[in-house]
Amino acid sequence: MTLLAAPSIVDEVDFERVWLDDRSWVDVARGWLAGADAVYASLLERCAWRTSRLWRYDHWVEEPRVGASARIDGRPAHTVLPELHRALDRRYGIEFGAVAVAQYRDGRDGVAFHRDRELRWLDDTLIAVLTLGQRRPWHLRPRANRFAHDLPNHGATHDISPASGDLLVMGGRAQADWEHSVPKLAQPVGPRISLQWRWTSRRGRPVIGGNYRDPRNFSR
Repeated sequence: MTLLAAPSIVDEVDFERVWLDDRSWVDVARGWLAGADAVYASLLERCAWRTSRLWRYDHWVEEPRVGASARIDGRPAHTVLPELHRALDRRYGIEFGAVAVAQYRDGRDGVAFHRDRELRWLDDTLIAVLTLGQRRPWHLRPRANRFAHDLPNHGATHDISPASGDLLVMGGRAQADWEHSVPKLAQPVGPRISLQWRWTSRRGRPVIGGNYRDPRNFSR
């Protein structure tokens, strides 16, 4: 039996800030979580993975990935999760919301370009994403390219491609003026687990209208 290293945060890891424009940025910390494979294996086995639905135009469709609760029997799904949450809060001086857990099972799973409009207030947000498991492309594009379907990678200008244990944090107006995606892949690829923490300052003008998880219809 192969023993996996105990997970721990690497305090001395560099946070590289990539400026997307003068008000939007993404921090990239490669290898932020040591022993990430142990967390990945535990969550993959222990979490109760389930499918969810998204609203597309005029009907519901099954989301091409699965999600899970970050708690099992009232306790964190892994003992390192509260430590990760506290470390993010300390670094950015805010209080992130509860962690969300998603799994991309293979190359057929992915998420199209989108903004996290569920936050409503998008002028000043922080979204932290920790990758566990398989490395996958992770694209960013300016909203100005959202109709540029003929451009390579549908107009993406950045590919972060986080590996297991890598952390990325989108900040500023990244949700207002940029979109991100995990594209589907034709070649075989193993599972990737994504841990996500979100925060908004609730400053600025809130987004009006529905989103994929909270659609508006004529009866509301």
